[in-house]
Amino acid sequence: MTVARRAFAVACVAIALPRVAAAHAVITSAQPEHGSTIRPGAVAITLSYNARIDRARSQLTLMSPAGHATALRLREDSTVSVLRADATVDQPGQWRLRWQVLAADGHITRGDILFRVAAS
Repeated sequence: MTVARRAFAVACVAIALPRVAAAHAVITSAQPEHGSTIRPGAVAITLSYNARIDRARSQLTLMSPAGHATALRLREDSTVSVLRADATVDQPGQWRLRWQVLAADGHITRGDILFRVAAS
């Protein structure tokens, strides 16, 4: 590879890197999973992201089938890219886990995870 081609390749990578670093935080895995059906009772919530998130400025809200919203307290064992919380789901029907995170790059990302609780 010639010096000019090598310099061009390095410049292309340097231009692309800031775009990758500025990406929003995206969920890579979730428990409960979107569209899943779980049993009533205690549920351990775990959301993993593709980027570092600011836990202090992130939040989880659980919406019951009746529309009641409960802000969930994040567990201390949450990490720089994983949020964890505990909740109780006692009503059968569709539940909504609403999440909002602030990524380390300063972008806020929001979304919903829908899951069902089976009748006991």
